[in-house]
Amino acid sequence: MLGQDVIAAAARAGHEATPLSRRELDVSDARAVAATIAAARPGAVVNCAAWTDVDGAESNEAEATAVNGAAAGHVGAAAIAAGAFVVQVSTDYVFDGQASEPYGESASPAPLGAYGRSKLAGERAVADAAPAAHAIVRSSWLFGEHGANFVATMLRLARERDALTVVDDQVGCPTYTGHLASALVQIAEQRLGGIHHAAGAGFCSWYDLAATIFAATGAEVALTRGRTADLGRPAPRPAYSVLRSERPDTPVLPPWRDGLRAYLELGVIA
Repeated sequence: MLGQDVIAAAARAGHEATPLSRRELDVSDARAVAATIAAARPGAVVNCAAWTDVDGAESNEAEATAVNGAAAGHVGAAAIAAGAFVVQVSTDYVFDGQASEPYGESASPAPLGAYGRSKLAGERAVADAAPAAHAIVRSSWLFGEHGANFVATMLRLARERDALTVVDDQVGCPTYTGHLASALVQIAEQRLGGIHHAAGAGFCSWYDLAATIFAATGAEVALTRGRTADLGRPAPRPAYSVLRSERPDTPVLPPWRDGLRAYLELGVIA
């Protein structure tokens, strides 16, 4: 989902971008990563490869960390060896959600679950491998044209059911991948090193997001507020994961409502 939007954003910015699927490059293979990046001789590498199954990571932490942690280090090492800047995409799940105000880049990570731990391991692996030529970009609640996401799920369920319950005790920043992709390209272009928080401006709960989706599309469904505890999911979720940048050079993303509008205007949801 994010990778395809990064390729499109790079092309719009006038760059020649090379997309590599898992079939074309297994990032857990350090030798293959090194050889591929050395041959391509890029100016920048944006790592969108990730284990994204949050619940699955709880019972497969070693596998998730191999992709999100060690493999990210392989990409970082190969990038620095080729003289390239590396951008590593990370997540709000590196925080425990106990804050009462938005998390800035200086906030101390304290992941609750395996997924967050694996992504934090990736941040550290990239920083260690490419200390002078890397950026860590944390974002949250992604939705976009090219993959399964909350917005599409809500609209599908609205067609199938008359009533839905959506949790209102998780608050975060819904982020349109089209907007995030442009920010990643800008960070790569300008070699803006260090940690960045780049997410849709503003914040809401999952319930609020669902209500906004239904209002925008005219979906007729009775919406009830629910609790995360009642879902019984294996992985813990941060209750409050609002991200905000403390840096003047971090690209500012449009409000999440604008991202939702842009996504819905694509007309990709049947």
